[in-house]
Amino acid sequence: MTSNMQGALAALSQIILGKERQLKLATACLLARGHLLIEDIPGVGKTTLALALARVFGLHFQRVQFTSDLLPGDILGVSIYEPATSAFRFHPGPIFAQVVLADEVNRASPKTQSALLEAMEERQVTSEGATRHLPEPFFVVATQNPSEQVGTFPLPESQLDRFLMRISLGYPPAQAERALLTERERRDLLAEQAPALEPEQLLALQKQVQEVRTAPALLDYLMALIQATRTHRGLRSGLSPRAGLALRRCAQAWALLEGRGGVIPEDVQAVFAAVAGHRLNALEREDPAPIVADILAAVAIP
Repeated sequence: MTSNMQGALAALSQIILGKERQLKLATACLLARGHLLIEDIPGVGKTTLALALARVFGLHFQRVQFTSDLLPGDILGVSIYEPATSAFRFHPGPIFAQVVLADEVNRASPKTQSALLEAMEERQVTSEGATRHLPEPFFVVATQNPSEQVGTFPLPESQLDRFLMRISLGYPPAQAERALLTERERRDLLAEQAPALEPEQLLALQKQVQEVRTAPALLDYLMALIQATRTHRGLRSGLSPRAGLALRRCAQAWALLEGRGGVIPEDVQAVFAAVAGHRLNALEREDPAPIVADILAAVAIP
């Protein structure tokens, strides 16, 4: 791992206390050029994490508060007629940022949620017949309240699949929570945080992820895990080929964070739950996390 990347992770750990693993997963997601879904109850630091990622990596940040009356144009932008020029002029929406926080994404209607699909997959926006490319790097961080809470719309499978990872922050450890109660507000600390990397350095690291070696034996292990999800009796369906590509890319990013030039099985195991959990549906509509753990334990390491 480069010293700049070590500095970035250290800076994130100063803002989000006691969550080193989640911070590393979020950073791996960014390095793998994916998008991140954070599902948890209100008040555990989901929004602060998105702000911290943008600040530490020196990226332009925009926030969209998803509500039931939010329209696709509020995200993508609209064309407005200007009398001075007798023409329509496109006014870009908040999607045209390097880090976009889709806050409480499952409080918006499915129509509005779907406005994110093209942007997340193609990294472009098509509006009124014109295609406009989004900035690089482009990273969507969506926060989601648990589905049992009032006023939420479940994310469709097609949109869930656009997120490379899903993580939860959970309550902080006791020592970290005590520090939160006694130290300065995290947002105040964040405002003083200098970027640890420039966007150009981040783009270079994203390219390095693609160069991390994946040996044939490691690919066999990946395929065995994917096949195990497709044959497990407790799942409606297994991981798709696109999910397999996502798993490999995340393992490469994790290996790079560990300072390795090649992926080892432990890298795959470190990211497997975050990549697979939201893509799997249990037959009994239960949390698939125990099934994911069972698959990891059952599939032999080469």
